[in-house]
Amino acid sequence: MDESFVELEGKGSLLLIADHASNHVPGDIHLGVAPHLLHQHVAIDIGVDPLARALCARLGCPAILGDISRLVTDLNREEDAAGLVPVVSDGHDIPGNAALDEAGRAARIDRFWRPYHARVADRVRMLAPDMLISLHSFTPRLATSDVPRPWEVGILYNQDERAARVAIPLLEAAGVVTGDNQPYSGRLLNATMNRHGEANGIPYLGIEVRQDLIDTPAGVARWAEILAPVIAKTLTGLREAAQSAKDADGKRAR
Repeated sequence: MDESFVELEGKGSLLLIADHASNHVPGDIHLGVAPHLLHQHVAIDIGVDPLARALCARLGCPAILGDISRLVTDLNREEDAAGLVPVVSDGHDIPGNAALDEAGRAARIDRFWRPYHARVADRVRMLAPDMLISLHSFTPRLATSDVPRPWEVGILYNQDERAARVAIPLLEAAGVVTGDNQPYSGRLLNATMNRHGEANGIPYLGIEVRQDLIDTPAGVARWAEILAPVIAKTLTGLREAAQSAKDADGKRAR
């Protein structure tokens, strides 16, 4: 068992990936931060672990859940990104990370980031999923602002909008206040899906849920009930679009 991730078994054409599902800090790593920070968004995507498990139970799909705090190593960053091993996050200093030399930083990446992405790549290769699901949560407001974020769910994407264009109308039809590349843009922060989705030509659905909606068991159950059919219908919509394109190509070839 690798210490950077846990896996949920399942079958089907979906693979769920949750980079920030845990606030775990291994005992031999000393970040030098106040303990209460490990229970805030700076350390973990609140609600994502139970929501991922609930969605996988409903959809019957497998998952890979990041099993370390993003303060240890942020799994949703490129290998050369400055914030991969953060020295400051949301205005909080991370002195244990700041004390690392280049060799220490490289060792952190080798220990957590590489095995995680190697396993995601292996699972993508073995399962050949028709769609990836990227699951995150976001704060009700920025730490530096009193302005509330109105969206209940945000759908993020970079260049590949296929799944997003199917899912957003479905969410809106279900009465969900939905952000289209909001509360932030997937064109700026989409490392895991860029690597495993876009680079492989696999459609992906980047789902961000506002964390105050999924910070209780009742909230998790409610949003699993809302999101699971949207995910299933998005997959169906993608398949129908692909078949229509294939049929059109066949007609042109005749």
